[in-house]
Amino acid sequence: MAKSDREPGGRRTLRVLVGILVVALLAGGGVAWRTGWAEEWWHDLRADAAGPPADPAAVAPPPEVDVAPVAVPGVLAPAADGTAALKRAELRKALAPLGDRDLGKHVIAAVGPLDGTGLSYRIAEGPAVAIPASTTKIVTSAAALFLLGPDRVFSTTTVLDRSAGTTPRLVLVGGGDPFLARAPEPPTAAATYQPVRADVRTLAQRTARALKADGVRQVALGYDDSLFSGPALHPTWRPDYVPEEINPVSALWVDEGRPLPGQGPVADPSAEAARVFRDALAARGITVTGATTRTRAPAAATPVGAVTSPTVAQIVQRLIEVSDNAAAEILLRQAGVADQGEGSFAAGQRAVTRVLSANGIAMRGSVLHDGSGLSRDNRLSPVVLVDVLRLAASADHPQLRALLAALPVAGYTGSLANRMDLGPDAGRGRVRAKTGTLTGVTSLAGIAVDRDGHLMAFALMADRVKKPKSMLARVAMDNAAAALGACAC
Repeated sequence: MAKSDREPGGRRTLRVLVGILVVALLAGGGVAWRTGWAEEWWHDLRADAAGPPADPAAVAPPPEVDVAPVAVPGVLAPAADGTAALKRAELRKALAPLGDRDLGKHVIAAVGPLDGTGLSYRIAEGPAVAIPASTTKIVTSAAALFLLGPDRVFSTTTVLDRSAGTTPRLVLVGGGDPFLARAPEPPTAAATYQPVRADVRTLAQRTARALKADGVRQVALGYDDSLFSGPALHPTWRPDYVPEEINPVSALWVDEGRPLPGQGPVADPSAEAARVFRDALAARGITVTGATTRTRAPAAATPVGAVTSPTVAQIVQRLIEVSDNAAAEILLRQAGVADQGEGSFAAGQRAVTRVLSANGIAMRGSVLHDGSGLSRDNRLSPVVLVDVLRLAASADHPQLRALLAALPVAGYTGSLANRMDLGPDAGRGRVRAKTGTLTGVTSLAGIAVDRDGHLMAFALMADRVKKPKSMLARVAMDNAAAALGACAC
């Protein structure tokens, strides 16, 4: 794994700027977030490969966020330092809540400087790996950003096959867009970040316009979802996860395979997407004859229409912020296509393993089966999570910085909007983390800046929590993470 162990030219100056931004955000109560200035600063910093890893306050969420004021406890934080040695004794005191009995008998953790090597603190009693739940999405997102790049988009297209008979055949081709919608959607006011989604109604409109311009008003219809292969549901997932947590994964679906209100589960998301497209096409004056069939688009077919997904960076922002299982599984398969030439669970995981290995990250006994963390057969070392976060902060990999920007801010955004409110006040706003929750499992992994400006990466995991203690265990975990931001470590 590439690391920067010394300060390159200009780093001290930029680190001072980071510190100034920390002060501005803490004292200004999020004014920079609302105006978008901090987001522009972060965008510029991402483009500078020699720049420092940004601290939680500096990695600004999108300008749509309405951030409440942060109480400033005493002295404001100085410039963040991601390389400084952390104090083991102070870390031990900060992480004392991990000793809470409500967390169960298997609690493991790792903490270290964000821009450095080695660990400053580690708990590894019992097995050194745990069920990671949704912290798995950190690894999936990093691999996808590494292989695909932050600006990659996925296209849903239509092509016309004139060799199919007297009536040309139009084929709807799925490109693996996780957020493809039935129809245009206005932004959700309650969402911290909502990317603009492509939709099949717009695709039908564009396709109908192009067909009419070409003199075509009647077509047969097929759909091609062959980009992905293998089982649509992972065999290790519990049956009751469908459709509450996930739907059959497909390269062609609308609304992540969810049914309309009042309808039952969608057994075949690809066929449902084709049905919605067919209705929209007919509404725009194109006659569709015969049954809609699953097929493969001929390589020689003529392109007709297309819509494109949000960028991979935008997809990561959304899936990390709200812990979107479906989007994570799509990105895993896209990683498999890019690296292995196959869009399956197995190929995706081979791609993830190869990315980690290529960057010097040892698996340490970790085994991952899916991209979302729904599998209870997943096992992950907290050290792997720390190393992946360090990789995302590395100056050598600015294309991964979107992962840090996606992490929810403790007490303010995404899955952490209503969490860490019982821990130290000084920790609020100083921690960004991804949650992980399954029955009996609670975990947090992310980055923090303490009161002395020390940047750290951390992963805290417990996977033997008794069900009646779930909420108490989550509070104990939250308190430990918040204490990292509040300590002088």
